[in-house]
Amino acid sequence: MSVSRADDGSAAAERSAAAERSTARDGEPSDADLIGRSVRDPGCFAPVFDRHVDEILRYVHARIGPDLAEDITAETFLAAFRHRDRYDASRSDARPWLYGIAVRLIGKHRRAEARRLRLLRSAPAEVAAEDFGARSAERVTAERLRPRLVAVLRGLPRQDRELLLLVAWAGLTYEESAQVLGITTGAVRSRLNRIRVRVRAALGGINPVHADEEDDHG
Repeated sequence: MSVSRADDGSAAAERSAAAERSTARDGEPSDADLIGRSVRDPGCFAPVFDRHVDEILRYVHARIGPDLAEDITAETFLAAFRHRDRYDASRSDARPWLYGIAVRLIGKHRRAEARRLRLLRSAPAEVAAEDFGARSAERVTAERLRPRLVAVLRGLPRQDRELLLLVAWAGLTYEESAQVLGITTGAVRSRLNRIRVRVRAALGGINPVHADEEDDHG
């Protein structure tokens, strides 16, 4: 399986389409179905890769930049393939599982992420917006990303930073974010409330997660 850079276009629309494709629709197998079958027939894992590789690549690219993005994305899917027999078949959508693997791999490259944050802090606003891709530009404006938000992100505890980025950048729901981090949905809500207070204070009352997004997550 080779990893290619995500195509330009509406990333938000791609994410919505990917979410639809991950569940059984008109007889199409869900991610869970495909992963289960792949234990005996490894070729069945290929559609899971095709459905989600661009989304995972965009997220990794935003977190640590282009130098390691493709390698870590490839490692994410290789790890998923190796451990496919452990997948929770009750989860029809594999994205939280894949994000969880990617987050752990990103954690091994904290220096690269720190360099990425320093770069974004000094980059022109339009460059930062383009670099995060269409979906991130819709959810988090360039002005909110730099420079104060970047400073706040660097100052957050690691797990709080992971949670904020999964919700604000990757667009995961509270439940999906809880699955990625191995915590309860209640813990996600509690942590996000604490994070929002800290971020809003640093940004002069601005919330990096849009109000309608908060409503969507419940």
